[in-house]
Amino acid sequence: MSLSLTPLSPTIGAVVEGIQISAPLSDARLAQINAALVEHHVLFFRDQSVTPGQHRDFASRFGKLHIHPIYPKHTEVPEVIVLDTDLVDLTDNAIWHTDVTFTETPPMGSVLVARVLPARGGDTLWSSNISAYEALSPAMQKFLKELTATHNVAQSFPTERFALTAEAQERLEQAKRNNPPVTHPVVRTHPVSGRKGLFVNDGFTTHINELSAPESRVLLNLLFAHSTRPEFMVRWKWRDGDIAFWDNRLTQHYATDDYRPARRVMNRATIVGDRPV
Repeated sequence: MSLSLTPLSPTIGAVVEGIQISAPLSDARLAQINAALVEHHVLFFRDQSVTPGQHRDFASRFGKLHIHPIYPKHTEVPEVIVLDTDLVDLTDNAIWHTDVTFTETPPMGSVLVARVLPARGGDTLWSSNISAYEALSPAMQKFLKELTATHNVAQSFPTERFALTAEAQERLEQAKRNNPPVTHPVVRTHPVSGRKGLFVNDGFTTHINELSAPESRVLLNLLFAHSTRPEFMVRWKWRDGDIAFWDNRLTQHYATDDYRPARRVMNRATIVGDRPV
């Protein structure tokens, strides 16, 4: 049986029905979800009930799982990180970003499970970097294809927020040692669809290597603003039982921070990708 898909916008997002994430995933379903992910960039599953182990098992069908160097991990399932506003400063999630681009092989995708939700607020937005790139003029596209950019873990994990204890400081310093700044193309080709898209984000991109500092800042600000125009995005209002699975290769997302002092807890499993080209 094919998946039941309801697109949410012309550019990004679809609701998937007729599947339970807790059940083992057949090869046929795996192929269908992969195809839907490439087409719609982010998939939403309603009315799910999964344990952390089932969450991990579903995500691992799509590839090797990443162990985050800084965020807290589930005590029994270390492949699942715990994004709990009572435990860690999540201010870095309230900017447009692409997950873990500070590595040589940034994630292929991420699977996010809602665990504790505020009564109001806490929506997440995703944007399509493919649609953003395709909306640029041909001259700008040609210019950007020749450029590379540096991505740095310290951009979103500064010492003043993530080194409040001796243990946290050592963890942060270890993460920096293990993840030195990396270079990626400003325009990436999706390894499955072959479509091109922007591959810079405010979370981890520090500068464009071929430009001077002032030129780099002007161009990055332009690309950040352009890539998050409303016509390239979808906004998801979470409810209990929701799961989101997004293609991290050419999307960005933004977790709104509008619900304090209420608590929000999400679990994320992150799937290792390939080297951007």
